[in-house]
Amino acid sequence: MAQVFPEIKKGFGFGAMRLPMKDGKIDTAQVDRMVDLFIDNGFNYFDTAHGYHDGLSELTLKQCLTSRHSRDEYLLTDKLSEEYFKKESDIRPFFEQQLEACGVDYFDFYLMHAQDRRNYKKYQSCRAYETASELKKEGKIRHLGISFHDTAEILEQILSDHPEVEIVQIQFNYVDYDDHAIQSGRLLEVCEKHGKPVIVMEPVKGGSLANLPEAAKQVYDALGPMSYASYAIRYAAGFDQVAMILSGMSSLEQMADNISYMKDFKPLSEAEQRAVAEVKDIFKGMNLIPCTSCHYCIEENHCPKDILIPDMFACLNAKKLFNDWNQGVFYRNIAAEGHGKAGDCIKCGGCERVCPQHLQIRDLLTEVAKTFE
Repeated sequence: MAQVFPEIKKGFGFGAMRLPMKDGKIDTAQVDRMVDLFIDNGFNYFDTAHGYHDGLSELTLKQCLTSRHSRDEYLLTDKLSEEYFKKESDIRPFFEQQLEACGVDYFDFYLMHAQDRRNYKKYQSCRAYETASELKKEGKIRHLGISFHDTAEILEQILSDHPEVEIVQIQFNYVDYDDHAIQSGRLLEVCEKHGKPVIVMEPVKGGSLANLPEAAKQVYDALGPMSYASYAIRYAAGFDQVAMILSGMSSLEQMADNISYMKDFKPLSEAEQRAVAEVKDIFKGMNLIPCTSCHYCIEENHCPKDILIPDMFACLNAKKLFNDWNQGVFYRNIAAEGHGKAGDCIKCGGCERVCPQHLQIRDLLTEVAKTFE
């Protein structure tokens, strides 16, 4: 792993996108324990965005992190998301609201969020990069970066246009390395060409690389008692360009597991690398929907029929993985909660325009409907 930013400790971060829930609310008591355990073990990087948990992620970090720990104990990353500004003059007031929501005077890292060929034009026309650079000069941002969801060609354009970008956050895991849509391997090469260190998001692919099909479990089980997630996270951490692995941990148990092998990180052995390659081939042969459950497709009214798209895809993937008749029951329960069925899709395409995985969601919902309806 790259040691570019000495203030980052141990190269492992706590993503506040999938916080633990209890009775329909964020379980702040458990988040308190997770934050303390994380810091007590020498880690210090926390990541949030205004839209995470419908706007509650920042507030939760204020309650559980910034109001309980001194400022030198943590690094905090936040992001500028396109749905929260329409013109240049909107950006600075929104940024100030984020500082207040998080309870800090500055952000250690501030990212232009989810950059792709579509929204990059808006960031350019609204001078978002220039505004962020001004905020950096004022000391309200320590490091400027981007998070990215598109092809290597578009990343090349952005980094050429904006050499002031200091760090790039990309989706990177062993399944997506050669994926034609995600292009994790090629994105890493572009970052290396431009000398930009990388923050890895989705190293476990939204939990898919921890909840494995039986054949894949057997491959890893033969190596010993390590968790399945450990192979995915250590795989991503083994690349020289990677400065940070970000994990959206949803429980104290997940955090304890991650800490166990990232506190004193050791790259994958040759035997482990062979096992990862074998598991990768197993996934390729299963034709699963590569959804990470980021929920962008259903946030901000992107689905007028209120279809819980990630939940629908999870049901279909589980059906393919386990041939489990219970998935039909789960599917009906999801639709019965007042949400739309897959067959209710009106093909508007709002979901596809914001999908970081570039999935053909409308066609996939048709497949879901054929399977369960």
